Amino acid sequence: MSTVLVLNSSASGPASASRELVQATVERLRSQNSGLKVVERDLGAEPVPHLTVETTPALRGGEAVSEVQVKAKAFSDALIEELKAADVVVIGAPMYNFGIPSTLKAWFDYVLRAGLTFKYSEAGPEGLLKGKRAIVVESRGGLYSSGPAQPMDSQEPHLRTLLGFMGISDITFIRAEKLGYGPEAREQAMNDARAELALVA
Repeated sequence: MSTVLVLNSSASGPASASRELVQATVERLRSQNSGLKVVERDLGAEPVPHLTVETTPALRGGEAVSEVQVKAKAFSDALIEELKAADVVVIGAPMYNFGIPSTLKAWFDYVLRAGLTFKYSEAGPEGLLKGKRAIVVESRGGLYSSGPAQPMDSQEPHLRTLLGFMGISDITFIRAEKLGYGPEAREQAMNDARAELALVA
């Protein structure tokens, strides 16, 4: 039985374009595998806490001594186990101010841990989660995959780096762009994204 980990990070609730497309992706995967196990984590509704002066040392190899540190490390361990158990990771990542939501970044901060999801070697860092697939749904108000605004895209390169650092190199990006260009442009963008995910999911 295959397992899919679904991460939604939009703060827009039901109006979220990325959530809608993530749901369509999961439905597509389920249609191909009736026994598919889906684990969902809504980072928009239930955010992962941001790192603090107290919690950071416990997740960076230090000893967890305070109650806050013990809880933070246990939570990180649980998130990593969810990730390790998944064969496919589906990520809903809207673009906020040219990058990813801080809630999604916080999730990465909790799962990127030396010795667990990556390691350092003489040849440089090595990801420890090889063999997994990621499908990333990106929603954007403008056009950033090409054209004059492309250099402003700090969203997709960042996600590719974060996933790749853990050894996840099989990554498919589904982009819904020009969502802020009006109702017709939004409808066209959503239809194009649905057609693309139907081919790759």
